[in-house]
Amino acid sequence: SAKQGRNSEYQAILPLRGKVLNVEKASLDKALGNKEILSLITALGTGIGEEFDGTKARYHKIVIMTDADVDGAHIRTLLLTFFFRYMRGLIELGYIYIAQPPLYKVQQGRKIEYLYDERSLEATLEEMGGRPQIQRYKGLGEMNPEQLWETTMDPERRTLLQVSLTDAMDADKVFNMLMGEEVEPRKNFIQENAAKATNIDA
Repeated sequence: SAKQGRNSEYQAILPLRGKVLNVEKASLDKALGNKEILSLITALGTGIGEEFDGTKARYHKIVIMTDADVDGAHIRTLLLTFFFRYMRGLIELGYIYIAQPPLYKVQQGRKIEYLYDERSLEATLEEMGGRPQIQRYKGLGEMNPEQLWETTMDPERRTLLQVSLTDAMDADKVFNMLMGEEVEPRKNFIQENAAKATNIDA
């Protein structure tokens, strides 16, 4: 849908199949041997680590698009960890963004609203009155190319979050705690956050 919905004059799509390699536990050699990671490095053109050169970046707006669920959050965190570890300059330059796809589509007659949280949904339903049609999107795959363009890819209408170095450091810290070798910090973190469990990188 994303490839069909994009504007091919200035937008490129790099599909990643399944979850990206966990670079927290992988050596650099293993990371470079991973097809998804290698595709990403090749597409961006900057090199990695000590050889990173931000002036060679082929794109100045790199948008992470994942589903708004736990799996999507995990993939997002894996990618942020990769960028933080090997292409930190892209974050420092302000080139990394996270797409914010809507959770709901509300339609009444010809009027269509795309909404991003339950509070907006409740307010819109109250404002519309009557019995509008409500669709909840469980993933990007449920949108057709036109809807994906309207909500997530159109520069005039989409909502993007720019990733700061602090965001990436926080994601890396949490990810290291959850996926690293130290058991005790992970156990403590899970116990402390179990009661208020949400998507960690939301």
